[in-house]
Amino acid sequence: MADEAPSRPEGFQRVREALAALGHPHAPLWLETAARTSQQAADALGVAVGQIAKSVIFRRRSDGAAVLVVTSGDRRVDEAKVAQQVGSPLERADADFVKARTGFAIGGVEPVAHAQAPVTLIDRDLFRFEEIWAAAGHPNGVFRLSPQQLAQLTGAPVAEVAQ
Repeated sequence: MADEAPSRPEGFQRVREALAALGHPHAPLWLETAARTSQQAADALGVAVGQIAKSVIFRRRSDGAAVLVVTSGDRRVDEAKVAQQVGSPLERADADFVKARTGFAIGGVEPVAHAQAPVTLIDRDLFRFEEIWAAAGHPNGVFRLSPQQLAQLTGAPVAEVAQ
C-alpha cells in the first residue's frame, strides 16, 4: 500500500519534518497512487470516506486571509457556518491562492506546515471516528491521527461547519 522512503517531494518532506518536530507518533505514508479526492484516499487506505480529513481552503473577503476547514470526507462545508465562525463572508480560493498561502497544491493540502498560517477550523463530524487520515503535502501522501491529535497539532477550534 505505502512506504516511508525518504526521497519524496519537498512538500511531503516538509510535512514529515513538521510532524516529527511536533512529536506526532505516525510518519506520513506514500501511497502508490495519487489520492486527490476523499473517495480515492479512502479506497487506497481501506477506510470509510468519513475518516478522510479533507482540507478545504477559502479566502476571507474582509482581509484576504486563507481559511482552512478540515472536514470529514463524507461532508460538504457549509460556507455560511464558516463565515459566521471567521467573522466575514468567504470567497472560493483558486489553485494559485492555495499554493501561495499554504505552499501545497490542491489535493495535497494538509493541516500543518503551511507557508503562511491560515485561520483553521476543524469539523466536529471528524470526532465520529477514532482514527482519521489527512493529506501529507502531496496527493500521494497521507498520515494517520485521531481527531484529538488534529486539534492539538493545529491549535484550531472544533466547530460545526458541515451541511
